[in-house]
Amino acid sequence: MSKKTPKSSAPLTFDLPVSLISRIETCRRGHAFTTASQVVRLALDTFDFERCAPVRDPHKQISVRVTSAQRAALKRFSRQKDASVGELLRYALESLPLKSAKAAKSAK
Repeated sequence: MSKKTPKSSAPLTFDLPVSLISRIETCRRGHAFTTASQVVRLALDTFDFERCAPVRDPHKQISVRVTSAQRAALKRFSRQKDASVGELLRYALESLPLKSAKAAKSAK
């Protein structure tokens, strides 16, 4: 792959996790490239998009009732953690045990 910028290149802006940006930098140094664009072009040229099968967890919108204190806490933590309210709600739901401690004790 040529290290020069192709004549027909155009800027493309997208959001990436910081960990992936670090990987781009590591690859840039490892391949002796001078720009992140060269790393991205190499990745696009060599990746097999035909065999790619992205995994997506289907989403569905629901409506629930929460107390005003819970709503305020979600908004406060959303600002503090720089995360969406939905993301915080997903974390809370994923950490919830499937059975209550009381039900688990009675099952023994």
